[in-house]
Amino acid sequence: MPFDVVFLEPCFPANQREFVRALHAVGARVFGIGERPKEALDHELRHWLFHYEQIGNVTDVGQVEQVVRWAQEKVHVDRLEAVVEAHVTCAAKVRERCGIPGTSVKTTYLCRDKPAMKEALREAGVPCALSVGSSDVDEIHAFAARVGFPLIIKPRDGAGASGTHFARNGAELDAALSELGVARGRSVAVEEFIEGHEGFYDSITIGGRVIHEFITHYYPNVLDAMRTRWISPQFITTNRVNAPGYEELKALGQRVVTTLGVETSATHMEWFAGPKGLKFSEIGCRPPGVRTWDLYGAANDFDIYREWAMAVVHGRPSEAPSRRLAAGIIALRPTCDGHITGYQGVDEIHRRFGSYILDQHIPPPGTPTQPVEAGYMANAWMRLRHPDYDELRGMLDFVGRTVKVHAQ
Repeated sequence: MPFDVVFLEPCFPANQREFVRALHAVGARVFGIGERPKEALDHELRHWLFHYEQIGNVTDVGQVEQVVRWAQEKVHVDRLEAVVEAHVTCAAKVRERCGIPGTSVKTTYLCRDKPAMKEALREAGVPCALSVGSSDVDEIHAFAARVGFPLIIKPRDGAGASGTHFARNGAELDAALSELGVARGRSVAVEEFIEGHEGFYDSITIGGRVIHEFITHYYPNVLDAMRTRWISPQFITTNRVNAPGYEELKALGQRVVTTLGVETSATHMEWFAGPKGLKFSEIGCRPPGVRTWDLYGAANDFDIYREWAMAVVHGRPSEAPSRRLAAGIIALRPTCDGHITGYQGVDEIHRRFGSYILDQHIPPPGTPTQPVEAGYMANAWMRLRHPDYDELRGMLDFVGRTVKVHAQ
């Protein structure tokens, strides 16, 4: 019997096609549902897909359900998969309506709604920041009086640092609440600020058990990185995952997965480590963004997309990560908003580190710049890998000091 998988939006973003490729490679028949016309699919993607249906909106439960029920009349749909944050809730609702196994609506909700997520984890004894979810300005001010400043304010279902505000006092809190629309009835997450180093723990799970895990560090923390132009921020995935110092983090990751009911899925979990110890920050029931999985594959000599597909289709891994290399990305910010006019120092980096450069994006002069808060891949960037984590970090620091992106 063929194993039939419905996959949401195989075309965009660009690495979505890798999930389809991997599913096809491990023997699945893949039914794609997307917003682009079939003619927009490239030849390889068409080859990997058994069937494709275009709809108007892949986050519309009714539209997706209609196509899935049509597919169920033709074949036995074994799985319905979505790996983009904005798609996961729709996929979960359609699964439950159509009787397809996979991530539940409850788990999806807990992995998106930050106040509910933290409440469930605190009840299970998982250390996290104090938080409240509210659309009541008075309630939020009472929380601030009880917890103290600084505070973090963010959308309840935001991804990463998108829409996140840092408030050092009442005036900044009010400004954040106004910008996020609380006075108009929007509910937001307000959290205690946790001091410390920030990183993320990513996994692939099968039946609620972590079978592949990766640990990555931010330099500096995300809020600083996304708000300060002169910083060339980086994150590095370590090849020292089995070092004793990470045991607490790995245990925390498995505990969070178990508590939230994650079964067979990719996960992306943010954490802090500082004066108050190791603290959970938030988790998504999907892979990380910013093409981080490409770093994991390059650092570990394996096809991580295929490992995800093996988990979904066969319920088992096929190979172990080598842990041979550490790998990281550094974002290179233009000197100002406008248009890129040229670069300084790129040739020097290639002379020094050419064999360690994984890839790079150097937009040509004349390219419009993107704002600092647009993220690590918004403008120029480089990705490097090296057998020694500390050596790699020093190399990325040197890149940040050397490469200048001029704009006007």
